[in-house]
Amino acid sequence: MGIPAENFPFCTIDPNAARVNVPDDRFRWLCQLYKPKSEVPAFLEVVDIAGLVKGAAQGEGLGNAFLSHIQAVDGIIHVCRAFEDPDVVHVEDRVNPVEDLEIIHSELRAKDIERLEKYVQSIRDQEKRGLKKEQKEEIVMGDHVLEWLKEGKDVRFGDWSTAEIEFLNNIQLISAKPVVYLVNLSEKDYIRKKNKWLAKLAAWVQEHGGDPIIPFSGALENKLFDMPEDEKEAYCKEVGATSALPKIIVTGFKAVHLIYFFTAGPDEVKCWQIRRHTKAPQAAGAIHSDFERGFICAEVMHYDELHELGNEQAVKAAGKYRQEGKTYEVKDGDIIFFKFNVTASGKK
Repeated sequence: MGIPAENFPFCTIDPNAARVNVPDDRFRWLCQLYKPKSEVPAFLEVVDIAGLVKGAAQGEGLGNAFLSHIQAVDGIIHVCRAFEDPDVVHVEDRVNPVEDLEIIHSELRAKDIERLEKYVQSIRDQEKRGLKKEQKEEIVMGDHVLEWLKEGKDVRFGDWSTAEIEFLNNIQLISAKPVVYLVNLSEKDYIRKKNKWLAKLAAWVQEHGGDPIIPFSGALENKLFDMPEDEKEAYCKEVGATSALPKIIVTGFKAVHLIYFFTAGPDEVKCWQIRRHTKAPQAAGAIHSDFERGFICAEVMHYDELHELGNEQAVKAAGKYRQEGKTYEVKDGDIIFFKFNVTASGKK
C-alpha cells in the first residue's frame, strides 16, 4: 500500500485505502475451465486508520478525526502489538496488547454513548411540540442501548428486537461493527508459534464475544512482500511458516457478511459481491440496475456441482441446472445467468 511507517505516533493521519483480491481456488478453477478474456476476482477494500489513545473520545491524540474515519467502515480489524522492540515506540511506553484492547473498546463505546445521547436528546428537545409514536419508541430504544453500552458491553453482542436492529442500522454505532483481531508477533515468535501474550489475548477475546483472532508477523510479511515468488516459496519452506495474508483477507471478507456469486463464460469470469441473504433480483442489480428492474429469472448452478461434474452440459444432464425466481436467496458460490426484460425503455 506504500503507507508511511515511521517510529513515532500518528505518522499516518489520513486513512490509506487499498483493494486486495480475495484468494479463492474456485475462481482459479473457473478461469482454467472457461479460459476467459477477462478475469475479475472478488476484492476487499482495506483502510489503514491511525491508532487511537486513551481519551480519544474526548479528543486526545487524533481523537475525533480517527473516530470519524472508523465510523465510515463496515468492519474493524484491530492490529494488536505483541512483539518487543526497543526501537519501535509504543504510545503508552509499554507492550501490553490486552490493555490496548481494553483502551480501544472503551474509547469506541464512549464515542457511541456520546453519539447516541445526542441523538436521543435531539428527539427529547421536541417534546413540547408533541412527539410522534415512532419518536417515543426511538427514545425507549435509545435508552435501552445506552444502558447496555454503559455496562461496558459492545452493541454487536446485544440480543436486539427487530425494531431495535432497524434503529441501530440507522444510527450506525462503531461497537456494532464486526471485528477481527490480528496479533502482530515477531518473526521468530510467529515461526515457533509461541508468544507470552497469545493465550492471554485468546482468553480476553473469548470473554469479549469470541471474534476471530489471527496471529501474524508484520516483519515476516514485509520481508516476503519484497521477495520474488520462487524465493518466497523457498524461504517459507526453510523456516516452516507461510504468509497469513490469505487467511486475513478471507476472514475479513466473511466478517462483514459478504458473499459472492460468479458469472462465467468465455468472455469473462467475474465475482460479484453481495450481502449474505440477498435475493436474486437484488443480486442481479449488482450487475446492472436494468437486471433488477426487468428480472425474469436466474439460471443457477452451484460451483460444487460444476466442479464435481466437470462442465455445464453434465450439470444440465444431471438435472442440477435450475431456474430460480424472485424469492431465491443467492448462495455463496452460485454461478448465475440472469434473464431480464426492460420493456419500458425498449431494452431486452
